[in-house]
Amino acid sequence: MITGSMLRDAVVSASAVIAGRRKEVDALNVFPVPDGDTGTNMAMTMGAAAKEVASQPDGADVSAVAEVAAYALLRGARGNSGVILSLIFRGIAKAVKGCSQASAQDFGRALAQGSDTAYKAVMKPTEGTMLTVIRIASERAKEAAAQGRDALDVWDAACESAREALANTPELLPVLKKAGVVDAGGQGLVYIFEAMAASFRKKELTPAEDAGEFGGDLSAVAGADEQAITFTYCTEFIIRRTGKSDAAKLRAYLESIGDSVVVAHDDRIIKVHAHTDLPGEAIQAALAYGKPVDIKIDDMREQHREAAEKNGRPAAGEGSPDSGLKRYGLVVVAAGEGIKELFTELGADRIVSGGQTMNPSTDDILKAVAATPAEFVFVLPNNKNIIMAAEQAVPLAGKPAGVVHTRSIPQGVAAALNLDPELSAEANSLNMHKAAERVATGQVTYAVKDSETESRSIRKGQILGMENGKITVVGASPAQVAYDITARLFKKGFSSLITVFYGKETTQEQARELSAKLEASFGEDAEISLVDGGQPIYYYIIAVE
Repeated sequence: MITGSMLRDAVVSASAVIAGRRKEVDALNVFPVPDGDTGTNMAMTMGAAAKEVASQPDGADVSAVAEVAAYALLRGARGNSGVILSLIFRGIAKAVKGCSQASAQDFGRALAQGSDTAYKAVMKPTEGTMLTVIRIASERAKEAAAQGRDALDVWDAACESAREALANTPELLPVLKKAGVVDAGGQGLVYIFEAMAASFRKKELTPAEDAGEFGGDLSAVAGADEQAITFTYCTEFIIRRTGKSDAAKLRAYLESIGDSVVVAHDDRIIKVHAHTDLPGEAIQAALAYGKPVDIKIDDMREQHREAAEKNGRPAAGEGSPDSGLKRYGLVVVAAGEGIKELFTELGADRIVSGGQTMNPSTDDILKAVAATPAEFVFVLPNNKNIIMAAEQAVPLAGKPAGVVHTRSIPQGVAAALNLDPELSAEANSLNMHKAAERVATGQVTYAVKDSETESRSIRKGQILGMENGKITVVGASPAQVAYDITARLFKKGFSSLITVFYGKETTQEQARELSAKLEASFGEDAEISLVDGGQPIYYYIIAVE
């Protein structure tokens, strides 16, 4: 049997081990751009749990310790890998709820529920990641429990299968195989499970030395190629529920026929937003859940022709007369003094410092939402690795809030500009999502390591240009790469505004030279704006609308 004190000590031990291994996990990065850091994110997430469970007494039930750990992990989760890790432990906590000690069967079920919880939370689970590792480990744990093995043997079996699953990740993700590495999140999970197994058996562990700097986050492989708008119709509607059917099933179906799916629900309605070429089938599927109303279908290709710059909006609306609060608040994640100042001018109530190399925790976002004096708070994460942490914060906020899935600073600016104090929260959410999707983002950064891609070899120190998250240009000069990326993003007749945010490593003179070059090439068709963003990591961030 595994007691509460054993689980407590195992969590503390796992935290020490992953902290010591963080650089090793960070280094498993197939992409050369400075990216979210898996090892560091997982170490900080586990550290939050270790801090809370350390105060649990020796006689505490395993249920109580698991609940404390899961809640601390959720609040302290950083990056996608940290959020997925917290979801695994959330499933474990649910499975051992009410248990004073955990048997082999309990832990077999717990790992299975942890796996299920993590898979359900990810919109498009990718095999060859830490999700695969936890799934295979949980399957083996259930088999071991069914064979009558004790709880410690069950955990050992899970660890063995996790190692085997990790070794096989390159066979499931070609990009890993090409780079000759295993999945970073999976490796971190194996280290955590192995440390817990050793602690359960009272084995001495010598944590690896923490070597400091980090590399990148392979758990983001599935999102490495940011999707362009590939489906024609933006389809929106409300379903008046006639039962308690699982809205997750509808979301899964919509993902199978489109993308950019947002499904928000309560006991009365389901609000749907999706991009698809089959809007009729989306509405037909909705009939199984209730009555679709307020149906709206827009041709997005036509909308692109109507894109135009907006000059501003009221910072926030007034709330109800009795509340003493304004109607809407805005929490924004951003780095760079110029960019923070811009969001403040656009009405942001709270700025959470963070971005590409330092993902804020769920708790950081939660505190910002709680401190915002508004009836409803919108959160703009502005980075794909922060979206999941923001989504975890919203249910804990104690007030109505929602996350707009902005994946870059330009998308966040577009979303902020489209917050209308006169509209409902639902209408604002959809409008802000749509506005963000209309913005193409270019980013210019540097390679932190040598790397091989399908089309080219990249060497440490080279300048990288990315279109909507995908590396498409490699060069020696930040200004030339920025120009080339802008030229690739610009579409005559569809683009009316080009905004260049220059970073703290770029001088004003360099930025002005780039602006003049862009003006000469594109000035007849689009307005060119230059902003001193002061952002780290990126020499330039470019928005094309």
